[in-house]
Amino acid sequence: MSNRPRSAGRQFLQIPGPTPIPDRVLRAIDMPIIDHRGPEFQRLAKRVLEKVKGIFKTQSKVIIFPASGTGGWEAALVNTLSPGDRVLMFESGQFAALWKAMALRLGLKPEFIESDWRIGADPAQIEARLKDDKNHEIKAVCVVHNETASGTTAPLGEIRKVLDKLKHPALFFVDAVSSLGSIDVRQDEWGIDAVIAGSQKGLMLPPGLAFNGVSQKALDAAKVSRFPKSYWAWDDMLANNANGFFPYTPATNLLYGLDVALDLLAEEGYDNVFERHLRHAEATRRAVNAWGLEVLCRDPKYYSPVVTSVLLPAGHDADAFRAVVLENFNMALGAGLGKVAGKVFRIGHVGDTNDLTIVGALGGVEMGLELAGIPHRKGGAQVAMEYLAQQAKKSSQKLAAAE
Repeated sequence: MSNRPRSAGRQFLQIPGPTPIPDRVLRAIDMPIIDHRGPEFQRLAKRVLEKVKGIFKTQSKVIIFPASGTGGWEAALVNTLSPGDRVLMFESGQFAALWKAMALRLGLKPEFIESDWRIGADPAQIEARLKDDKNHEIKAVCVVHNETASGTTAPLGEIRKVLDKLKHPALFFVDAVSSLGSIDVRQDEWGIDAVIAGSQKGLMLPPGLAFNGVSQKALDAAKVSRFPKSYWAWDDMLANNANGFFPYTPATNLLYGLDVALDLLAEEGYDNVFERHLRHAEATRRAVNAWGLEVLCRDPKYYSPVVTSVLLPAGHDADAFRAVVLENFNMALGAGLGKVAGKVFRIGHVGDTNDLTIVGALGGVEMGLELAGIPHRKGGAQVAMEYLAQQAKKSSQKLAAAE
């Protein structure tokens, strides 16, 4: 047992996921276990499987696995492709690199467009590679929508236009693990064949659910896929889902939570949810700039609404800084991953977060910079406060004009 006194108040969880869970969702999860072969579960499953299509913006099927987002990656790959298939990927950060590693392990042939992790997936570089693919050997283009390791976001609509312009038949796969419920994802409009998501970020749930939003083109590809699969098989899931059931034991209580979380997003309004994330990201970047520090993402086109990765000056350890903040203010900041480990810390502004949460988080970062002896200018949190106050005033004026 620690001799340290209790720390009052809640911990500020400012990592880019898992995110804080709303009380209504926690209460929904805290339900007695029911028979997952019975009529009550059947009603729940049918309701959730239909309702979840709204956040994907699709009329097609959404498959839910008891798994992490990584399981969703594997499900998308093994259901649609075959050993030896070539896939095109863009190195936007650590999670893109992990997706590539999975493709290699499965026996696919990933082509990796390398980057310095300071931009999201670049449509121009993807177009250049696809132009060279005269024989259409590339069977899928795999893009991380929001890369939490680097704080970058990919312009999915532009990438879709590239595929359409070149009339390239490759499947379009999108990792939306940290973007679904945080950033606008338009599966049908953008012609995404597999949207891969997880429960623990914008959907405001604990880890444990993986999602595949699948197009008809993806379902057709699944009919000729030569990868062996059992647990991840789409056909088995869809056959059982049609009757409100699963082919194996589902994560029943997480589905109760998902039912309520989807209601919360709808009650706030999807556009309002996306605007809130943009607002908090802008406030955070303004604070970072005011401190005289550098945002890892170097091009505003790719700024993430979900997380801001902050570079520390040379000679200063980002992990040591994070430890100072945790020790003194009970706030968890995201670690640098992969090739930016120890160089950046990450401020998550995702999920069930409001303006005051962001102000408190930025205040904690600024105090931590002072305690850790990191060179900076004071007043970044104040700059963010002023911006958020201005936005609140504009919102009030807009509401008053509409009444």
